[in-house]
Amino acid sequence: MRGILAIETATDACSVALCRGGEVLERHEVTPRQHSQRLFSMLAELLPDGRLAEHGIEAIAYGSGPGSFTGLRVAASAVQGLAYAACLPAVPVSTLACQVATALREGLVTDGQRVASLIDARINEVYCALFQVESGQLVQCGPAQACPPSALVLPDAMPPVVAVGSGAAYLDKAPAAFRAKLEHIDTTLLPRARDLLPLAERALAAGQVQDAMQVRPVYVRDEINWKKIPQQGKQR
Repeated sequence: MRGILAIETATDACSVALCRGGEVLERHEVTPRQHSQRLFSMLAELLPDGRLAEHGIEAIAYGSGPGSFTGLRVAASAVQGLAYAACLPAVPVSTLACQVATALREGLVTDGQRVASLIDARINEVYCALFQVESGQLVQCGPAQACPPSALVLPDAMPPVVAVGSGAAYLDKAPAAFRAKLEHIDTTLLPRARDLLPLAERALAAGQVQDAMQVRPVYVRDEINWKKIPQQGKQR
């Protein structure tokens, strides 16, 4: 595996991983609303001198979203600064895809299964995308969306689905037809930066990279919705 630094802060977990010389090092903590405080400490633990190129780092991968507005901004700002300073490309990776990769590595899903990756989007919505695992690779079956759990749908002919992620905690509000397709639900899974690494390596090989000035979060829904959050009153 190529030398890649990975950062994932789109959920309650703050996670940093480094692949160097085939060895993967990771720092991962569940630290809600403390990502900005912990991220740079984690980076300093993995790269004390901060010299990415001298440690064989060829690219910086990041969970591009969707997820927490603040968490996405923390990662994007850090990646932009690091990529600019080190003259390295950035590699955006869907946080929903990373979450499925974590589920696959941890044995929650197996080859051939369909996986609904869900993240709590607050204000009574979830972020969701459907994936299929094919020969260990993730194939996304349609675009990510933000919607109320009550609006989630699956095709009638869809085989059973595994649902993972914080958004799966609200599937009791999903339509009965959607719930009937679920063979397993894991509401505690959070994406880990180490699982960005293989996804980023494939993206890097395909030339799917950004320069520092192109780094930006993927919100899925209009940013105006985020600006309205303080006016939404008490959230779930």
